Amino acid sequence: MNKRQILLINDMAGYGKVATAAMLPILSYFGHPTYNLPTALVSNTLDYGKFNILDTTDYIKGVFPVWKELGFRFDAIATGFIASERQADIIARYCQEQASQGTVIFVDPIMGDEGKLYNGVTLSAIKSMREMLSVAHLCYPNYTEACYLTGRTYQPEGVSKEEAKSLLNHLRKIGTKSVLITSIPVEGQPSVVGYNHDRDEYFILPYTEIPVHFPGTGDIFSAVLIGHLLDDEPLVPSTQKAMDAVYKLIDLNKNNKDKNRGIPLEKYLNIL
Repeated sequence: MNKRQILLINDMAGYGKVATAAMLPILSYFGHPTYNLPTALVSNTLDYGKFNILDTTDYIKGVFPVWKELGFRFDAIATGFIASERQADIIARYCQEQASQGTVIFVDPIMGDEGKLYNGVTLSAIKSMREMLSVAHLCYPNYTEACYLTGRTYQPEGVSKEEAKSLLNHLRKIGTKSVLITSIPVEGQPSVVGYNHDRDEYFILPYTEIPVHFPGTGDIFSAVLIGHLLDDEPLVPSTQKAMDAVYKLIDLNKNNKDKNRGIPLEKYLNIL
């Protein structure tokens, strides 16, 4: 099988297995030639409370014309953390150009969790992420991000099946074709809900939660999901496999002392 070339547009942490540092080893392990464009250089995962961050917008602006001239093309692009509105504008335009030539665009609108925005994420990020969603073939916000993107109120107790469906439809109105919402309690049960554009179908995949927090689990989910989708597997089984992989990795690492640095992935690639 011909492996697909994928470009990761996401931040790069110097210390910690998150974002590009988490996704690169997984997609490479799947055998997909994986390239990267950092949206920001971050000293360490934000969970430590202190960090230094360098916005790379000017660098990105200079990269695209060079790649264009060299004729570089990608079968897929996966975007994650976007550092500013200006950056979102440049990246969204590039994604749009690439999509018009057949590139599949995956968007993870990284903004927050548990009802609030992450450290250092501003309200203008919401506008930026809406712009990214408008060029997406598939996006997968968590429940918090879905609420911010659609202007809905976050309900810690979760939603009904009807409310979940309505939230999916509101995200589709922004422009994405297919959509998943991760870590959303549906009628009391932690779930991933989704809409598959190719089959015009809605689905709910319940899961069991392990009560520990690791940064980077969303990136692991994203990489495993994309790995299977690029191997031409359908959306629902690919989503389930990504959920199972995250569960296994958290379970194997739940007693780690320093959880802020994320999951030491290299040890576990064979279980993916």
